[in-house]
Amino acid sequence: MGAWDTGHFDNDTAADFSGHLDDAPEAEREALIRKTLDIAATAGFLDDDEAAEAVAAAALVGSQCPGGEPVTTAYGPKKPLPALSAELRPLAVKALDAVLGENSELRELWEDNEVWTAGIARLREVLTAAGG
Repeated sequence: MGAWDTGHFDNDTAADFSGHLDDAPEAEREALIRKTLDIAATAGFLDDDEAAEAVAAAALVGSQCPGGEPVTTAYGPKKPLPALSAELRPLAVKALDAVLGENSELRELWEDNEVWTAGIARLREVLTAAGG
């Protein structure tokens, strides 16, 4: 994974995930987000690419929550997302917990970076407060 900053979409994998969302028909975008979060939430070992996609997916879910940050980066999806189901919020929290867990390669890469860790924590707080 090539990363250029600590934001949720500031890496090649998340930017590619955004492109896949844009390429998917609108009716299938929520299912793609759900699948990405589910992979992370249920993985025994979470590689850095799966984790980076899960963070991006969780950020998209969080952007639709009260207090969530809109995704304004050029590396996020260009096409608008449909209103995402509120039932994705707890799944996004589980995925973020896996990203921060002991079996996460992404956590190993970023664990000493307080800015990245704080960004994930803020996103998790928004999702939890919104019913996650």
